[in-house]
Amino acid sequence: MTPKYKSYNISALESIPYLQNMDETIVEDIKIVSEIYPFKTNNYVLDNLIDWENGIDDPIFRLNFPHKEMLTENDYDRLKWGRKNLSQAELSKLVNEIRLTLNPHPAGQTSFNVPFENGVKLEGLQHKYKNTVLYFPSHSQTCHAYCTFCFRWPQFVSNADLKFQSKELDSLVRYLNNNPQITDVLLTGGDPMVMGPKILARYIDTLIEVKSLRNVRIGTKSLAFWPYKFTAADDGCKEVLEILRKVTTSGKHLAIMAHFNHPAELKSDVLMEAIENLRAIGAEIRTQAPLLRTINNHSDTWAEMWDRQVQLGLIPYYMFLPRDTGAQHYFAEDLSTSLQIYRTAVQKLSGICRTAKGPVMSTLHGKVELLDIEDDVFYLRFLQHRDTRLTYKVFKGQASIANPKWLSDLAPMNSADQHYFEMEECIVEE
Repeated sequence: MTPKYKSYNISALESIPYLQNMDETIVEDIKIVSEIYPFKTNNYVLDNLIDWENGIDDPIFRLNFPHKEMLTENDYDRLKWGRKNLSQAELSKLVNEIRLTLNPHPAGQTSFNVPFENGVKLEGLQHKYKNTVLYFPSHSQTCHAYCTFCFRWPQFVSNADLKFQSKELDSLVRYLNNNPQITDVLLTGGDPMVMGPKILARYIDTLIEVKSLRNVRIGTKSLAFWPYKFTAADDGCKEVLEILRKVTTSGKHLAIMAHFNHPAELKSDVLMEAIENLRAIGAEIRTQAPLLRTINNHSDTWAEMWDRQVQLGLIPYYMFLPRDTGAQHYFAEDLSTSLQIYRTAVQKLSGICRTAKGPVMSTLHGKVELLDIEDDVFYLRFLQHRDTRLTYKVFKGQASIANPKWLSDLAPMNSADQHYFEMEECIVEE
């Protein structure tokens, strides 16, 4: 029997039975940190993915439940004091002040990458690369459960000024028709698969009519956090699958960009059924995840995960590094450690399991892959760059701080590499 979806937010935290035996300080920490980072879980995650005997050390618990170290010691202490001593208005002001220090929208996602139509900003669209547009439907600005590392955490907080979404489908279609070089649309959020069949159909039916569009991508965590979306009658499974099938029957490619962070998410029978159903309609499922301390920062974990994904018919796509937002200070390994984990993982696998590029940083101008470190020289290349002339060219950097974690922690080796390290927004001449 398919369970009915039941979500838990911070106000329902103490009603989660599994937390009853945990130390009260752990529950208090979750409440304090959730003032900054949103919390949401559901009954599938609680009943199937978390090994409660491991308690707070379980990787999926760390993935889903906020924890103290996600805040600096100073911010944690300010919030703990504020919850007891400030009025609600004063506490909200403090919360907003802390959020704004956490680089809520990295890589120019609400400014530099947003296109214009007749001088009007097209909210909810990002056009960073020549061939690809990201679209943030207003109906998908939540998830079945929230990940603690999520670089789009501002989408889920109460501050409307931090949200990025679109309520207009017509503006997307006009933009696509006026820019026929765009071959790919990525529906993202949040999670587009929280949408019901009727709303999802509006987006799919519209997109498949755009002649220049060749690939429809859907970024989703639903396979990990609510696979019943593709198996359960209560979730309109048959309708959802038939709607998605329209993409492939129209002659376009349907790419499910799935997020799996740990092998524990790949073991349930309902997940395997969901994967079979999606593959049966012609969808290709690609997988991606960031490398995260306390969750998956071991080569064995990645090797097991990629091997399992290939056995299930999935295509490993990216190992990302945590973006320079939110709790990056806590989740990110340094670049040297990240490269070692990636290399050791792929060395344990056969060639067909080595399709994931990594470690990769999503920066202002594109996706940067770390290739090698030798004698304190970092060898890198842009897998994607807003200026296509700079893609797949190797460039070199050196650490500007101890234990660098991000491109901004590196400096060019010489003037010839300077333009690869540009941190400012600029216009690229096509």
